[in-house]
Amino acid sequence: MTVDIDPHSGYCFGVEFAIQMAEDEMLGGNNLYCLGDIVHNSMEVERLYKKGLRTIDRDELSQLKDCKVLIRAHGEPPETYQIAMENNIELIDASCPVVLKLQNRVKHAYDKAKRVNGQVVIYGKEGHAEVVGLTGQTDNNAIIIMTDEDLDKIDYSRPVILFSQTTKSTQGFYHMKEQIEKRIMKEKGELTMEQFDANDSICRQVSNREPKMREFASKYDVVLFVAGKKSSNGRALYNVCLENNPRSYFIENQDEVDFSWLEPEDKIGICGATSTPHWLMKQVAEYIDAKHHNQDLLV
Repeated sequence: MTVDIDPHSGYCFGVEFAIQMAEDEMLGGNNLYCLGDIVHNSMEVERLYKKGLRTIDRDELSQLKDCKVLIRAHGEPPETYQIAMENNIELIDASCPVVLKLQNRVKHAYDKAKRVNGQVVIYGKEGHAEVVGLTGQTDNNAIIIMTDEDLDKIDYSRPVILFSQTTKSTQGFYHMKEQIEKRIMKEKGELTMEQFDANDSICRQVSNREPKMREFASKYDVVLFVAGKKSSNGRALYNVCLENNPRSYFIENQDEVDFSWLEPEDKIGICGATSTPHWLMKQVAEYIDAKHHNQDLLV
């Protein structure tokens, strides 16, 4: 049996930057508040909790005063900055530059849409932190779509400007784009830029992982995909693995490894999401290797 870790898996730049900023702020034992889980991985959240990072929600934010609060890579809506200013809260802003640029684009698109009775549509997960920040740029008037059924929310007689959550599947975005085009054609009989403006706003550091994940998954007998259950990017990349290797399994940590999945001669590949720390993938690999050498592996 061999166990390899995918060198292309692990934190994207935005997450790595946010975690580094948090750790720098907590040097010397200082506690720091974080608005929402800093990353969608419970193991990493627990590690940082031990260093002094305290997760809060938006209701708790409004009760705080005279303290420091970290904004994670997902970004925040304008009202968060307003609350911070009113409550004398110092924001440690670790918003991903890619997300900040998208927020700006969405705001400009919304201002343009209002002038022509148009709609801003976001392909993303309702309630996801990044999507909350994006819809905040539209006074919470953006239409969120995830499935074909959600397409019924759109008025196809009015102009549509489409964006995507940065961590969504490229394939899923272009499927939605195609479905919207078909519905506009059915409604209008033609398709113009004024009627439909589609913006592929998926982060290339994320989307470029899909082809690499396909290649990685096809090289191994078994793939163990390590990610937090809350990770949107994790679900998308895991599905890429599953499409290319039916013996792919989603786990959060070493405790979820089922040795009935494995055979003694298997080549095992371990990979993860942009929210998966490298130390966690290494921990899973070492756990399997130790079990195998102790002949505890179930055959």
